[in-house]
Amino acid sequence: QVQLVESGGGWVQAGGSLRLSCAASGIGFEAMGWYRQAPGKQRALAAAMSRGGTTPKYADSVKGRFTISRDTAKHTVYLQMTSLNPEDPAVSSCLGARSFFAFHGGSGSWGQGTQVTVSS
Repeated sequence: QVQLVESGGGWVQAGGSLRLSCAASGIGFEAMGWYRQAPGKQRALAAAMSRGGTTPKYADSVKGRFTISRDTAKHTVYLQMTSLNPEDPAVSSCLGARSFFAFHGGSGSWGQGTQVTVSS
């Protein structure tokens, strides 16, 4: 069974930065990245990276603030988050998918999610 292990969540002051990591075991994915979810809202795409690292994708809400990177040899994707604010969704979940089509549909292997709490 494929497992995704997330790390890097925590507490940060408004304007601060955090770096999330997501490591996949068992098999590599064509697309890996992150969704975020706010209370009472649907999970929404934040950022994704292809296996080759040539097609990074960002939601408009994170462009200019977040940077996604991927170490394909380690089956690990990273999300460097800067300029965080309390309006950023608190729960970040890693997703690995067989294609970008599947990724954008939320179909694949999900991590358990990690909390990102931004204080004002």
